[in-house]
Amino acid sequence: MADSTVSFDIHTQNKTTVAKLCAAQADFTEAGVRKALCKLILPEAKIHMPHPFGDLIGPDEFFETCFTPLFDAMPDLERRDWIIMGGETEHGDDWVGCGGHYVGTFVGPWLDIPPTGHLTHMRFHEFYRIEQEKVVEMQILWDIPEVMMQANAWPMAPSLGLEFCIPGPATSDGLVAGPWDHTQSNASCNLIVTMLKYMKKHPSQGGPEVMEMPRFWDDRVNWYGPAGIGTARGISGFRNWHQIPFINAMPDRGKYIDDITYHFFGDKNYAAVTGWPNMIQTITKDGWMGIAPSGKRITMKSLDFWRIENGKIRENWVMVDLLDVYSQLGVDVFARMKEFNKSRIPGRLPFPIRES
Repeated sequence: MADSTVSFDIHTQNKTTVAKLCAAQADFTEAGVRKALCKLILPEAKIHMPHPFGDLIGPDEFFETCFTPLFDAMPDLERRDWIIMGGETEHGDDWVGCGGHYVGTFVGPWLDIPPTGHLTHMRFHEFYRIEQEKVVEMQILWDIPEVMMQANAWPMAPSLGLEFCIPGPATSDGLVAGPWDHTQSNASCNLIVTMLKYMKKHPSQGGPEVMEMPRFWDDRVNWYGPAGIGTARGISGFRNWHQIPFINAMPDRGKYIDDITYHFFGDKNYAAVTGWPNMIQTITKDGWMGIAPSGKRITMKSLDFWRIENGKIRENWVMVDLLDVYSQLGVDVFARMKEFNKSRIPGRLPFPIRES
């Protein structure tokens, strides 16, 4: 990571620039959000979305493909950010990472998910690569299974972890203010890089002890996984409700590290990683999300945040494109969802919801 005063100014400026888009989406109107997107995002920018949206180009296609149907389903849609951080990767790229929720009253079908008439939340992790105050690339994960679960329409295996509305940082400092602190930001980033290096030692180099987890993780860490995996508390919770079934099913974790590219960046006591994809593993055993051991090698896209406290990880927000994982394995979650919900009356609910 660079340590120049130029980078110092760039990261604060980039966060301020992205925050203007977040503000437009906080009070969502079609005209306002379109204007903010076109002002920030280059027409040729590459926008990587989760399954089923895929890869898009430019702000217009992004809005029409993703936001038009979501805004139609939730006419009072708003965006709530609880993390906005930025920094420079080891490759010299400048990124801003945002985490939060889209919320609104779910009154119209969206991706064939039946509406509930209630407030609905969908977590997002959105990463923006910026050059000269313009977004040239976006990597975005929306937790669509979270919406399915609130509609009682999730057709896959139940989560081992807790499913709930994921909170922002306990310290309420996720909207990281400037100036960008080179020393602390790089220290946060290096802690995560070192932690992951040790994590990948298991199981190929020994039992769980080779990960030295107490060295990196606070005893009271909260691990906020994606809907479909759920949230865990403490090292034992993380191990029981995520890591053990994950590694049991895919013991070649870390074997294909040379075939992927990570992008790590830090901002004060926060760190983030992006990659598209950033995991390659083979499902050879049973136990992870009810998936049969097909022997198929899959890729996974994950966008993560960590909050560091007293030199250890106190909170970790993780998003994985699980719908894409199922798709690679030949499972159409949306088709299965429609089969599960055939008896429900389709269509739109009135908005506002009528009073009796």
